Amino acid sequence: MEMPKEYSIELEKEIQKKWEKNKIYKFKNDEKRPPYIIDTPPPYPTGRMHLGHALNWTYMDIIARFKRMNNYDVLFPQGWDCHGLPTEVKVEEIYGITKSDIDRHEFRKLCIELTEENIKKMREQVKSLGISIDWDREYITMNPDYVKKSQTAFVRMYKKGLIYRGKHPVNWCPRCQTAIAFAEVDYKERTSKLNYIKFPYSEDENKYLEIATSRPELLAACVGIVVHPEDERYKDVVGKTVKVPLFNQEVKVYPDKDVEKEFGTGVVMVCTFGDKTDVVWVNRHGLEVKKAINEKGELSEICGKYAGMKTEDARKQIIEDLKNEGYLIKQEPLKQNVGVCWRCKTPIEIIVGDQWFVNVKKLLPKVKQATNEIKWIPEHMKTRLLQWIDDMDWDWCISRQRLFATPIPVWYCPDCGEIIVAKEEDLPIDPTKECPYTCKCGNKNLIPETDVLDTWMDSSITPMVIAGWMDDEEFFKSHYPVQLRPQGHDIIRTWAFYTIIKSIALTDKKPWDEIVINGMVFGEDGYKMSKSRGNIVEPFEITKNYGSDALRLWAANSTLGNDVPFAWKEVDYGYRFLRKFWNASRFAKMNLDDETIDAIKNIINDSKVKLNLGGEEGDVPNSCNCVNLNNPVDLWILSKLNKLIKKVSEDLENYKFNTIADIQKFVWHEFCDNYIEMVKYRLYNKEDTGEAKISKFNAQYTLYTVITNTLKLMAPFAPHFADIVGDIYKVDNLHTSWCVIDENLINEENEYIGEIAKNTVASIRRYKSNKGMPLNAELKNVEIYVLDENEYEGILKVVGDIKGALNIKELNIINGKPELEQKIVEVIPNKSKIGPEFKKDSKKVMDFIKDADEETIEKILNEGLETEFGLLTKEHIKSVKRALLNKGKIVETMDIDGLVDGIAIIK
Repeated sequence: MEMPKEYSIELEKEIQKKWEKNKIYKFKNDEKRPPYIIDTPPPYPTGRMHLGHALNWTYMDIIARFKRMNNYDVLFPQGWDCHGLPTEVKVEEIYGITKSDIDRHEFRKLCIELTEENIKKMREQVKSLGISIDWDREYITMNPDYVKKSQTAFVRMYKKGLIYRGKHPVNWCPRCQTAIAFAEVDYKERTSKLNYIKFPYSEDENKYLEIATSRPELLAACVGIVVHPEDERYKDVVGKTVKVPLFNQEVKVYPDKDVEKEFGTGVVMVCTFGDKTDVVWVNRHGLEVKKAINEKGELSEICGKYAGMKTEDARKQIIEDLKNEGYLIKQEPLKQNVGVCWRCKTPIEIIVGDQWFVNVKKLLPKVKQATNEIKWIPEHMKTRLLQWIDDMDWDWCISRQRLFATPIPVWYCPDCGEIIVAKEEDLPIDPTKECPYTCKCGNKNLIPETDVLDTWMDSSITPMVIAGWMDDEEFFKSHYPVQLRPQGHDIIRTWAFYTIIKSIALTDKKPWDEIVINGMVFGEDGYKMSKSRGNIVEPFEITKNYGSDALRLWAANSTLGNDVPFAWKEVDYGYRFLRKFWNASRFAKMNLDDETIDAIKNIINDSKVKLNLGGEEGDVPNSCNCVNLNNPVDLWILSKLNKLIKKVSEDLENYKFNTIADIQKFVWHEFCDNYIEMVKYRLYNKEDTGEAKISKFNAQYTLYTVITNTLKLMAPFAPHFADIVGDIYKVDNLHTSWCVIDENLINEENEYIGEIAKNTVASIRRYKSNKGMPLNAELKNVEIYVLDENEYEGILKVVGDIKGALNIKELNIINGKPELEQKIVEVIPNKSKIGPEFKKDSKKVMDFIKDADEETIEKILNEGLETEFGLLTKEHIKSVKRALLNKGKIVETMDIDGLVDGIAIIK
């Protein structure tokens, strides 16, 4: 099969169709091969893949392809995490409605339709990157079978006492109008004001405590004051009461060791709730709970005339009133980290309400144990989760006040207050649609739970679901925990943490053996990609001009765990690399017809190669016995190749994807730029001798071996390219067989000799190029002088290759230093200087200079010379041409790279 002249990225689409049609990536549950199951991240189906997705999927696919090529039966599914706020917001935007404008079930239907449309788009985008997904294993969290599993997990954990409902402070997003877990709280820095306020003593209003607060809008919810018990300033204050300005409730002063004496005045008002510390103090001192801010982010009725105002507006008005009534002492600027909703970035509030929780604290010891049992790549990422576990204060709030999510399968009896949880056999179920139960008190008119489950409750069972949980219990028992979880470092405290929680709760096992953590993609400006910065690059922008493999090569050339800056020049390099390898493969194919390839394949499959290594012959399996592979240049590149196979194999076992740089360096510089140039003469040789034929076949065999093995090395990274060229080279089982390392071919002596040949050829080729000579131009006579004894012995072994590669008619290798002398061979007088100065004698002066011996010319140039015509200096000489002479003949010389005092003399 002939190769087209140009490499076309359009061929990628044809390859993808072939893969899908033949289902070559299907998990076969083959008992003869070890399973390798990847717990893939299910993204929100927004309809648009971003570059972070492309990076993550490429990492996963490299692992999947490498494992598949190493005889693993790989289960590589694709999931879609459908439920959640983003879809609801988009539906509201598309239809110009809010979720409360229409029936909840109609609203959910619109969410489902949008999600199905977006999944279809993103599915095609994933396929366009050549990701080797088993599409028969796709899972969608909004589908009934998955909802059933999410609800089953809820029911089983409830029965174990690991899920409960109760009044509890929760993080609340006023914009999204839902509770969020602590793991969903981000923090951003802002500059606020620290307000110093007078709190009059109840017993003497002429005296006051000075309290500094950044949240005066919570004064109505102030239920106590705390000071540090060792703060000498306030020893007499503990136990007394003060009045809250503007609202006049009396509150008591308590001692508390958590107060920071150095912050503000060292006196802190406890409000319900300004932050997590308030919650601790309320519980510790048994204080009343007052609700000053409602679910909409507005002040409640307890705030009197401020009721109904948004918190920011209320803060301004309250500060103004404190000032007017003489309570405000001063203000200072304050930098603070404010908790915000991770989705809409609205500052969160802490409010009290009825919510559902997972009893995380009960599970933490086993979660910590499992975290340490899992292998983390990179290792330091484990510290993030362990720190999160150690800092865990509150249970996981899993209820959300939304519509499009998994329903909580619960009803309430209004008569006796009983909570009725669905039976497993009735799942999946939507309590707002049906109720098949009667309360034990006899009441059939039960109230459905309208809250839904946090989306992490769905996605935290993915490893169990893909391993057959509730579908094939035998398969699940033998395949769980799964082998790998790949994910981003931004969701360690959410997806990783919650998955371990659920796995411990439901199986008492860790969910995976290993977890690999990828970083985020940054723009070329060094900042995280965002619309506001205008630095977003879409994957399609890359693939339409450079193809998917070029994008994958960019993604691979990075380090796990680190954030990855995007650079167009790196994509362009990947594309140019593919074209370079294509051209080299095309050249080789022009000298490797299909009949020769078949012969080489038969020899590789059926025979052994007889190698001459250091003068000793040895048989090696799976090579060629029809020729004696003793050419130093062939053995050099084969040693380099097998070293590369060894390194890439080890690197991929350790998830070092940037080993692609070693492959690129080998292909571009060693194979294309050097090996091919050194064997062209053998391929072009038309001599009808046995020696010439064997030499040519040696080169053909080596070309085929290097190209086909390198294609296998590249298959995890650039699978389209590898497949296209692999078909032309008739590579069998490209995607299911890895390279075999031939340790016998790794030989330092062969590499040493090969490097001498490479450096010598490269140096003299550069000489030709600098002279403007065609690279195949004949050089009649070349002498190479080598001082080092080992290098001399080495270069003698590659004389034939140097002569052939450089088209040298006569080549002599000499151990020693050449006898060289430099002479002036031509002097051109400076006529424009001599004429005006010497006038009628100018011709005599010019003849004098032309005929002068070397000693005279040197004197004129260096110090000047008095003559009968006057003083002659270097200004009277336009140019001097010098030449090197060897044995009385003019020669040109050049240094040989990499050799000690290696000099080539070209005559």
